[in-house]
Amino acid sequence: MTKPIIGITTDIKGQYLKMKRHYADAVTRARGIPVLMPPSSYPGDYAKRINGLIIPGGEDLDPGYYNEVALPAVKPVSKRRSDFEIALLKEVVSMHKPVLGICYGMQLINVAFGGTLYQDINSQIPVEINHEKGYHMIVITENRFFRKGRFSVNSTHHQAVKKLGKGLRAFAFSDDNLIEGFYHEEHPCLVSVQWHPERLPGNELSVTLINLFMEASAGNK
Repeated sequence: MTKPIIGITTDIKGQYLKMKRHYADAVTRARGIPVLMPPSSYPGDYAKRINGLIIPGGEDLDPGYYNEVALPAVKPVSKRRSDFEIALLKEVVSMHKPVLGICYGMQLINVAFGGTLYQDINSQIPVEINHEKGYHMIVITENRFFRKGRFSVNSTHHQAVKKLGKGLRAFAFSDDNLIEGFYHEEHPCLVSVQWHPERLPGNELSVTLINLFMEASAGNK
């Protein structure tokens, strides 16, 4: 069977493109072909050529996208990156191709569908968990992709979903009630999570998530 081509968007740092290798490694382990996609004026051309899209982690999405002024703790990624990712996401969704959002990618997808974010968890809401490092438990509720239960995940974020975007349904929650995962109710396979499954090759939930996305991408040819 032909391996699916998985597009992974990249960050921009000065003269360099930037992306942690774990994303490409996870795609390769799952028998896919990772293709790095720097910002371009032609997102539709990218969308036509890939079988699935990963929007990976990064720093923060500019709160201007959801009509808020940035708090001091916010460090926005390049607007060139986020503008491109939103345009690319719309193209891929219109073609009904699989999408996986991870951490910043989840936050961007939520905002692209009309949702909002907590800009800085610790300064805006009372929480019991340190979401910026380490591991914590999440609860998976009724959904059409994963079995219900409690799972341990890694955590490296200071922002979180506040209001869900249109058509999105939350299926994973931390013990302090932050949304840790959602999917689009009408799209065949648009799933986003707050943790980093690409760094957890032995974690049951994360392996299931990557395999789900890759199988959907393999079928989208």
